[in-house]
Amino acid sequence: MVEDLRTKNLIAFDLEADSMFHFQEKICLIQASAGTISYIVDPLPIDDLSPLSKILSDPDIVKIFHGADYDVRSLHRDYEIEIHNLFDTELASRFLGIAETGLNTVLKNRFNISLEKKYQKKDWSRRPLPPEMIEYAAKDVQYLIPLYDIQKKELSEKGRLDWVEEECRDLTLVRAAPPHERPLFLKVKGAGRMEPRHLAILETLLDYRLALAEAKDRPPFKIMGNHSLLTIACARPVTMDQLVQTRALSEKQRHMYGHSLLVRIREALALPADALPAYPRTRTRRLSQEQSERVKRLRQWREEKARELEIDPGVLINNAVINAVAGTNPKTPEQLDNVSPLKNWQKTVLGPEILKLLEPERKA
Repeated sequence: MVEDLRTKNLIAFDLEADSMFHFQEKICLIQASAGTISYIVDPLPIDDLSPLSKILSDPDIVKIFHGADYDVRSLHRDYEIEIHNLFDTELASRFLGIAETGLNTVLKNRFNISLEKKYQKKDWSRRPLPPEMIEYAAKDVQYLIPLYDIQKKELSEKGRLDWVEEECRDLTLVRAAPPHERPLFLKVKGAGRMEPRHLAILETLLDYRLALAEAKDRPPFKIMGNHSLLTIACARPVTMDQLVQTRALSEKQRHMYGHSLLVRIREALALPADALPAYPRTRTRRLSQEQSERVKRLRQWREEKARELEIDPGVLINNAVINAVAGTNPKTPEQLDNVSPLKNWQKTVLGPEILKLLEPERKA
């Protein structure tokens, strides 16, 4: 496969993983297509993927993915593979003003082709894989090169190809976050509104669930859900009757884990006040009235510009960048160039209008 692909200048790629079925997710399948042949690679028994790595990092070969963020993170996490010369067809769809950018929808609209969705959430670590799952995996890459050809032409006609190319270069630098960082409650929606004692209970319950998930080789959410543990932490039950009254767990879950949960709740309730956790707060710098006015004007301008370009406003320039511009209030192209969240294409295409928009305030 590598000998064949190294002679190509366009290669479509996709991955399948097992995050829904195992504690530590991993890449379970790698699909590649150079147009006429689709390759399906089982990476699980392969110790050395460096030959494939050389292709993915080759700057002379365009690697086409759809929604590459997860793939870029996973390849680096599992194999320390870096991708150079990436083209993301999902990203390109957004810059072409397409609202629904899922692969199935894009292929349906472009080629009147429908992919079978039922295999998306299957366990790709199972072996042997059924033929129908392999066929589904192959179709995921089969149409990416024709899609790339169309999108590249349309982006060029709109003058946006270099926009997407810069965004894709930045996308190759994303990396997976370290798994199971402490405190665990930082990834639980609603934890930020809890008082320290409740947070202590929640953290010890999450820690218990994590140990169970690792021992059972299952994703933590399949042991007990976040909402269930949040409900229990807020209720602070210390008896089985009180735990039942929370209605947070099924009868089977209570039978399997109830007594252990109660032990950990009592331990958290016994912690001294100075040992309780606190939810970390990031102080947001309050905008001055002048800065708030700039944000308002910039957002109004963005809405009008986005309508003119027929593109989503958040794709054109997001709120974080607008706030950075408003806070900096650049007066010259050189000062605008130092607003780090701005992409180069945004400075070139939008910069003159941004500076002109800010001029009346300075003159006043």
